[in-house]
Amino acid sequence: MEDIKRLIRKELQDFELKFADAVKSHVPLLDRIMHYIVKRKGKQIRPMFVLLSARMFQSDLQEGTYRAAALVELLHTATLVHDDVVDDANERRGFFSINALWKNKVAVLVGDYLLSKGLLLSLNNHDYRTLQILSEAVKEMSEGELLQFEKTRKLDIKEDIYFEIIRRKTASLLASACAAGAWSASGNDVDTEHMRLFGEKVGIAFQIKDDLFDYGSDNVGKPTGIDIREKKMTLPLIYTLQHATTETRRHIIYIVKNHNTDKDKVNEVINIVKNSGGIEYAHQQMLQYRDEALHILYQFPESDIRQGLEQLVRFTTDRKF
Repeated sequence: MEDIKRLIRKELQDFELKFADAVKSHVPLLDRIMHYIVKRKGKQIRPMFVLLSARMFQSDLQEGTYRAAALVELLHTATLVHDDVVDDANERRGFFSINALWKNKVAVLVGDYLLSKGLLLSLNNHDYRTLQILSEAVKEMSEGELLQFEKTRKLDIKEDIYFEIIRRKTASLLASACAAGAWSASGNDVDTEHMRLFGEKVGIAFQIKDDLFDYGSDNVGKPTGIDIREKKMTLPLIYTLQHATTETRRHIIYIVKNHNTDKDKVNEVINIVKNSGGIEYAHQQMLQYRDEALHILYQFPESDIRQGLEQLVRFTTDRKF
């Protein structure tokens, strides 16, 4: 990751200053919460995709690219704050969540504030195409969450529905990050669409990797088996259900529906998934989407920036957290 950041070190530093400025408020409570958010930023993968995608077409980045990166991060942070409220989560990236420290009502308003700041950042600077690209992602993310909620209640998700959910819920924002970065630097619809599709495939691979963490032993910030406890039908489990005997399938569904808080029962499901080949299948699907993303990337001229994007893609599938 450090090699990738070295390629755009100055751009990342400039982005961080502009993002911190973008979330400033004249309300003391909001300012304290924004300071808390900025100081506990994550890996900044999405802004990195914006900046690298832009650098593919322009060596000296303009203000529009930094605004696009800030908009992506504002929207992403807003969705995380709202997600923590919906999930009643007390931690985010190893720190207390906003709702844990300031309660749900404040957290919802903070998420709304971040969304509005992102919209105004684009509108006030006439970045209408960038705003259109990211607004589409917000719509897709909401639809993906609701589709997952609907299907989880019935535990009847098939593989095509799973991919539709993660394409909307997770991949759409990464796709929009790459598209917004490309558009801000090139102003070309064809290049923008190529980068959008590239980001979508990376995003799908990224989500499958997250799903696989639920069946591993690495410390990734959440307990093993939490997806099963939340009745989330991820690819390893879907594959297992599709290839299990009727008896085993009924047994798994019974546990997920009725004993999803029983640690021993959850571990039993995890072991069934591991023994059925569900982990290996999901891993191969992840690599396929990664390779499809790289195939799109290789259509652009070779450069240090293209190599940096390739490394970032591989990081999303090789990461340990």
